[in-house]
Amino acid sequence: QVQLAESGGGLVQAGGSLTLSCVRSGSMFRVVSLGWYRQAPGQQCELVATVNAGGGTHYADYVEGRCTLSRDNAWNSIYLQMNNLKAEETATYYCNVQGYLSPTSWDDDWGQGTQVTVSS
Repeated sequence: QVQLAESGGGLVQAGGSLTLSCVRSGSMFRVVSLGWYRQAPGQQCELVATVNAGGGTHYADYVEGRCTLSRDNAWNSIYLQMNNLKAEETATYYCNVQGYLSPTSWDDDWGQGTQVTVSS
């Protein structure tokens, strides 16, 4: 069973920085993508950044230039460095992995989330 554990959230002032971490446990036949999403109270979940198996990284327009997503070589951990944070980015940040548990068994897992609060 694949599990994801996020850490690194907290309270930061507007303009500050945080680095979120996500560690994956449990084996997968093939990882297709790893990524970060966020959900603010009363809002829909939205993409922050993802990295795919080919190494391509995609950032949402609203974080482009302020966030950097990185991963370890084994695809077991991903990190999200966020700079110049804004109050409206207060949300619970979730780690997500998509891939295959076997050649034909698709898997899509989410972590429990880590809270990021940006004070203005």
